[in-house]
Amino acid sequence: MQADADKTAENTVEQVEQAATEINQEINQSIEQVSGALPLTPAYNGIDRNAWIFGWNPQQELWNGRLAMLGFIAYLLWDLAGYSVVRDVLHLMR
Repeated sequence: MQADADKTAENTVEQVEQAATEINQEINQSIEQVSGALPLTPAYNGIDRNAWIFGWNPQQELWNGRLAMLGFIAYLLWDLAGYSVVRDVLHLMR
């Protein structure tokens, strides 16, 4: 009886794995069809959008935004630590 239950469980696991594989294949085919029909990033001049390229280009705009966010977070942490430049310059909240 235990052997029958084990075989049934193994068959169920195999069926689920096979169904998952089929679903993954269908999703990959759909993605390939969509990506083949539409240009993925036409605004990024055909070059990797994370590339560090000197000059005025879309890649530098992305890096500029990333570094600006990093600087903003760094200032917020600095301010929370008690070293507020804005507060000291404007003499706010003593």
